[in-house]
Amino acid sequence: MSTSKAAERAYHHGDLRSALLDAGLKALETGNISDISLRQLARDVGVSATAVYRHFPDKQALMQALAQEGIDRLGQFQQLAAADSHNSGDAFAATGRAYVRFALSNPSLFRLTFGECDRAGQTLFGENLAAKMLQQRAASASGGDATAEQTLMIQAWAVVHGLAMLMLDRQLPPDDGLIDRVIDARTLFTAYSTGNSSDESP
Repeated sequence: MSTSKAAERAYHHGDLRSALLDAGLKALETGNISDISLRQLARDVGVSATAVYRHFPDKQALMQALAQEGIDRLGQFQQLAAADSHNSGDAFAATGRAYVRFALSNPSLFRLTFGECDRAGQTLFGENLAAKMLQQRAASASGGDATAEQTLMIQAWAVVHGLAMLMLDRQLPPDDGLIDRVIDARTLFTAYSTGNSSDESP
C-alpha cells in the first residue's frame, strides 16, 4: 500500500479536514496567501488531491475555513488578554491591544481573516467570540442606547484595525509601547463619554 493511501486511511471522521487546516495555518506562518494551494497541502499532509477535494472543493472553500479559524483564534487571544482586567474599561482596552498584537504575530492569517469576509457582520456584528466581546463591552459603556452602542463598536474597531494595518504596512513601527499608549482606556473615548453624559449639549 502506498504511503499516500495509508495516510488517507489514517484520517477519519473529519480528522483530515483538521489536518489540512493545520497545514494551511502553518503555511500562512511562513508564506503568502497566494502561495497556498490545495495540491501543496495534500502533499504536506500526505494524501491525494482527491481526498482534499472531499473536504474543500476549491481554494475559496479552504480560504473561508482558514478565515473562520483566524477569527476564532483572535477571539480566544482577546479573551485571554482581558482575563486579568480589573474593570470593564480595562478589559475593553485589553481586547483592543490584543487585536493589534494578534495581527502583528499572525500577519498573513490576519489579512486572510478579514479579506475573506464578504460583509462586516461576519466579524463586527457576528456570532463569533471576538464580536460578542466587542458587543458586550460597547453595550456596557453605552448605557443601553442602541445607536450609541453601534457607534462605539465601530469607533473601537476602526481604531484597533487601523493601528494594526498601519503597523503591518510599516507606516508605524510595531512597537508595544505605542500600542499601549494608543489603546488606553483612560484616554481613548474620553470625548465620547463626556459628550454622552448630558442631553443638554447642542
